[in-house]
Amino acid sequence: MFLGYNEFMNISEEFDTIAAPATPMGAGGVGIIRISGEKAFDIAEKIFSNPVFEPRKFNRGWIKDGNTKIDEVVVLPFFAPNSYTGENVIEIQCHGGVNVVKNILNLVLKNGARMAEKGEFTKRAFLNKRMDLSQAEAVADIIHAKTGDFAKVSMKNLSGVLKNRIDDIRNNIFEVLSGITAGIDFPEDVKEPEYEYLTERFEDIISRINTVLAGADTSNIFRQGASVTIIGKPNVGKSSLFNALLSLDRAIVTDIAGTTRDVLRETLDLGIPVTLIDTAGIRDENEASAVEKIGIEYSKQSLDEADLVLFVYDASKGLDDEDKEVLKLLENKKHIIIANKSDLAQTDTGVKISALKGEGIEELKEILTKTICDIEPENLDFVTNTRQQACLKKARAALEQALLASKINELQDLISIDVKSALLALDELTGELITDNILDNIFEHFCIGK
Repeated sequence: MFLGYNEFMNISEEFDTIAAPATPMGAGGVGIIRISGEKAFDIAEKIFSNPVFEPRKFNRGWIKDGNTKIDEVVVLPFFAPNSYTGENVIEIQCHGGVNVVKNILNLVLKNGARMAEKGEFTKRAFLNKRMDLSQAEAVADIIHAKTGDFAKVSMKNLSGVLKNRIDDIRNNIFEVLSGITAGIDFPEDVKEPEYEYLTERFEDIISRINTVLAGADTSNIFRQGASVTIIGKPNVGKSSLFNALLSLDRAIVTDIAGTTRDVLRETLDLGIPVTLIDTAGIRDENEASAVEKIGIEYSKQSLDEADLVLFVYDASKGLDDEDKEVLKLLENKKHIIIANKSDLAQTDTGVKISALKGEGIEELKEILTKTICDIEPENLDFVTNTRQQACLKKARAALEQALLASKINELQDLISIDVKSALLALDELTGELITDNILDNIFEHFCIGK
């Protein structure tokens, strides 16, 4: 069922006090245990030697189990509602180490807290209106970001950039709906909006939604990454290019044709997470050994699955018939032609590089990024995920129906039904209206302690 904020808040008032490590378990300089809930301060008072808590002041003392000292720590108190979760929060900063953190956590649990579920701290922040759902999802994106650029863009979402865009669209829809509703409910006092006005407003709001959705493909690439396969006939320098792009000797490189028999995969950070795939050289299978034939089949499978293909040929020998046969496989694929060993010959075909000397590699990386993604990472104001995109598309479809009805002067109380549907779709995006299943699914992807 759908729940609104008020219903959620009734549930949150009954929440237990929760605790979890906020830092990874293992050896380290500092370990942090986070406690959130009504009993957070009470629990701290039972186990901490210096429990005099004041806002914006930290305390130093010992965590004790009865008369037994566990560790010397720093305790940071956060008073509701001015905390991450909106509840009373205690953070215990102890010495890093599995056993120290585990002992303190067990002591906290023994004194009245329960172990937090995945994402429960952020879930409570959402339920207590410390952030909307798009900001909560940004926290998960930051945690799981595969590249530095995606982490930076996700931080923009956390700061409210996407939320503000959606709020602006929602306010425009609400303003139009208010005008229609007033005209319907109070016909003697308020005149219904002109149909020309409705048409203009719906077109403007749809345009605003389209602007947000324009970066959907880019957002998905930033989040999921792209698959880039290196293809070519044997001994043209595919593995050398693979190593040069990665800046490491991952693939075996020799002058012997057919060295690569299997598919090699590595992750390349271009601001976009790229799975770079080195493949066996493709040639006439009648001339290949049994093992090499299997490698060629793997190469063709990788070709089919790739988002982008790098076709490599030997510039010192030029494009021959074998190269052209491989190129025919790429007729319906997005690809870049690369002239390797271009330091040994002049060529006008393809991006010129020397994988062995590292020449042209940085320029190729720039071309790769631009080909995979239309928008430069630094120019992306926010990202959207598939759930958010579905909500926006649902809102747009409802408004397109309202626009069509306005153009034929349909009854405005019928038009209002579609406008309300658009509002509900945006409420689902921000979490004003959300199902239990969707909410659980979102926070299931968080780590424990966040």
